[in-house]
Amino acid sequence: MSQLHQRRVIVAISGGIAAYKGAELVRQLKKQGASIRVILSRGAREFITPLTLQALSGEPTHTELLDEKAEAGMGHIALARWADLMVVAPATADVIARLAHGRADDLLTTVALATPAPVAIAPAMNQQMWANQATQDNLSQLSKRGLQIIGPEAGEQACGDVGPGRLLAPGAIVTALAERFTSRQLEQRRVVITAGPTLEAIDPVRFLSNHSSGKMGYALARACADAGARVVLISGPVELSPPDRVKLISITSALDLHKAALAEAPGADLFIGAAAVADYRVQHPASGKMKKGDDDTISLTLVQNPDIIAEVSHLERRPKMVVGFAAETHNLLEHARTKRANKGLDMIIANDVSAPQTGFGSELNAVHLITAATEEQLTLASKQVIAEQIISALAEALHQAAKSHPGS
Repeated sequence: MSQLHQRRVIVAISGGIAAYKGAELVRQLKKQGASIRVILSRGAREFITPLTLQALSGEPTHTELLDEKAEAGMGHIALARWADLMVVAPATADVIARLAHGRADDLLTTVALATPAPVAIAPAMNQQMWANQATQDNLSQLSKRGLQIIGPEAGEQACGDVGPGRLLAPGAIVTALAERFTSRQLEQRRVVITAGPTLEAIDPVRFLSNHSSGKMGYALARACADAGARVVLISGPVELSPPDRVKLISITSALDLHKAALAEAPGADLFIGAAAVADYRVQHPASGKMKKGDDDTISLTLVQNPDIIAEVSHLERRPKMVVGFAAETHNLLEHARTKRANKGLDMIIANDVSAPQTGFGSELNAVHLITAATEEQLTLASKQVIAEQIISALAEALHQAAKSHPGS
């Protein structure tokens, strides 16, 4: 059930006698490597305490919709956006009815309504309440909206009745939740990605740089993290927030990037050089701000920066795969093929930065994936979609290489 590793799961516990089983559900989800936030309804607090869930989840338990501290940052909305998945367990007949009618009168139902993540419910109630047509109609409505219904099972109930309505065992709930996610292709792989521009100082206030926004590299980092990888993102200065579950190393110049890349790349499973590294730097940057003189021109002596990705490709402890980018304005495929061969790359990703829809700073991209043996075109899509397609192709290549060379 590694599909739950690094997944962010909200466990919402409502007020039924089965609420105590929520503690075991949290424990088992944590054991699978998931990050947990717990919502405890007012009724559930009669059966289990916030402190118990805090101890098991390692995070404060959320109990109130109008929490003064949380509301300063719209806490319930932030919580809803944080999740990869929300599960209501146990889900009482009352909670099921309120969810079916789109109610948002407490923290649990508000977050369920506000989250873009998939929602699952694990019903638990008296067998007659379960059999009631109103409950079945509400469940049918939720199922049509895409909510996952997990259980219940039949058996002896706390009230003494026997029949369907018992909360499914926590282990079975965890299994059902894991099945929502595809098997993650880069599980436990170590990935190093470079992104963004480099800034080459002229003096303390001026620099040489380029138009790279870092969006493609950051999208790749997010896609790798979602695929289960341990990701190091080495980034030049950009106006982007680093993706969750990614280790960020901030750099400024090409020499900074060179040092960080050579420190992080050895032994990695995958190295992706998506940064737009300046080819040249000023040989002797001024120590103080340069003043305008009488001359109409100024001369700067530039020297070449290190070819970072070529050096990574020839490391003694070379990453299993080294992937570069070729951002070109003409003769795209020809230049990309030559660059891949010259630098010893396993793959190069070629994109036309002169095209209006795929230039620097665009939200869209279209690329060619070029290896020694194959070429594949990924047509115009959002950079996040393109990133996911690239990572899927790279993960498959790693898998095939592992099959061909087991133990390597």
